Formats: sequence, C-alpha cells, structure tokens
Amino acid sequence: MALGARAVRLGRHVANHNAVVLLLPLGLGIILIGAADSSLSDQLRWLMALVGWAAAFLGFRALGRLKWGNSFDPGLWLAVGWVAIVVLAAVFADFLPLAEAVDTVKALTEPSRKRPELFSRHPLGTDNQGLDILGGVIYGARISLQVSLLAVTVGILVGGIAGTVAGYFRGIPDMIFGFITDSLLAFPPLVLLLAVVAAINPTVWTISLALALLGIPTMGRLARANTLTFAQREFVLAARSLGASRRRVIFRELIPNVVRPLLSYAFLIVAVLIVAEASLSFLNVGISRPTPTWGNMIAAGESKVK
Repeated sequence: MALGARAVRLGRHVANHNAVVLLLPLGLGIILIGAADSSLSDQLRWLMALVGWAAAFLGFRALGRLKWGNSFDPGLWLAVGWVAIVVLAAVFADFLPLAEAVDTVKALTEPSRKRPELFSRHPLGTDNQGLDILGGVIYGARISLQVSLLAVTVGILVGGIAGTVAGYFRGIPDMIFGFITDSLLAFPPLVLLLAVVAAINPTVWTISLALALLGIPTMGRLARANTLTFAQREFVLAARSLGASRRRVIFRELIPNVVRPLLSYAFLIVAVLIVAEASLSFLNVGISRPTPTWGNMIAAGESKVK
C-alpha cells in the first residue's frame, strides 16, 4: 500500500515537472513574438519579454532538475550560456545583421547620439558619428578577446615552461626565475604596461605581448608550485628510476599535469587582461582609433558623461 502511494506521488511529481518544462518553449515563443511584432506598443513588448523570460527560466530549471536532479543550478548554466553568446557574437560578428551591415547608406545618415531603443535598429543607440553602438561593442569584444587570449597563451607557454624547469632543477635556475618574476611583480601592473607600450607601436600583437608580461610571472609561479608537488609523486619517481631523461620527465610527466591548474587560472586572467586592454585604450596608449575597442568607446563617450 505504501509502495503504491509512493508511486502515485512520484508520478504526480514527474507530471508536474513535465508541465513546467512546457513553459520553456512557451516563454521563448512569447519573447520571439514580442520582438518580431513591431505593431505592438513598447510597453506591451517589454511586458511580453519579462513574462517570456520568467516562463523560460522556470521551464529551463524544471527541465534541468528533471534530468540531473535537484543539484542542477540554472544560474550557472545561464552564465555559461551568456559567455558563450558573447564569444560567438564576437567571432561571427561579420555575419550578424547589424545596422551598418544591413543598410550601409541608411546607417551613414542616422542621427548622432540617438537614444537607445531596445526594439529598433539601434538597441544601444548611436555614437557621435551616428554609428551603431551595439556593433561597436561586438567588434570591440572581438579585439578584446583576441588580445587577452593571445596574451594568456603566451603567459602559459613561457611562464609554464619556465616555472616547470625552475621547480624541477631548483638551484641556480630557480634563483634566476625567482629574480625575474619578483622584478616583474614589483612594478604596478598599469605602470609596467605604460612603460612597455610607450616604447612600441601599439597593435593587436604588440599589446598582447605587453599584456603577457602580466601573466608570465603568475603563471610561472603557479607552475613552479605544482612542479614541486608533482616532482615527488610516484609516477615521476618511477620514470626517473627507469632511466628517463630530464627532458622526458619534464615534457611527458610534469607539464601535462602542471598545465591543468594553469588552464583553470587562465579564465580569471582573461577577465583581468580584458580590463587592462580597455584601460590602455581609454588612456589613448593602446590600440588606436578607428579600430573599435571597449576602451576607445568609453573614451569617446567620457566627455559626454560630464
């Protein structure tokens, strides 16, 4: 009898979740209708968007918990989805129906500093030249991602290998590595960047290499710390006892294990480097106009905020 009651309750629970899951396509449909039907008033379209997003969120949460249990965190996956959308928009910006791409002639005749209107050709408005701000933000994201990812890659390669070698050999290589990283970390990051950028021609590649100076010391120290730990593990000791060369131990045993925490830390460094690149462009010492960057856009609108 008790088993039958539990089965009934379980069936009702699954049925309720299935009913809530239907809110996901319903909410997305409401959002699409509100965005596509220009005959509706802006107030009604805003209301439909809010209702649609709320319904879609409830349906998404129910779908996740039905498949993966109550441990499913919808907020985490929404954040991951948002980051994926930003990255994909930056990568495929040339194929997006942005205002300048759809009708270039009309875009050039748009009034400057047009107010943002969500359901219009310019959801974020236009700048001083009448260009679409949303398009500038998307293309600026492409530059920021290029610079930060290239800088992080250089930081992982140079800092990771140097830190692994220093941690494995110890002695003089470790002393030289510590002196170099301490010297780089002794300078305030922005001051170091300004000093380097002042001596070079600011381009995407040179700015990336300059920003890599911020990642090399931290990546190197993290690699050294992990190397000191892994160097005493059984698999490294076994490789050395079997006569493996030092180069084989470093590149076949240590680096594949050291690179994992470096990749985890790289996601944090990317965000820091994006802000650093925007700071350089804002100070007019980074990538010069008319190349769209977030820093250039902030600098262009800074005088209008006062």
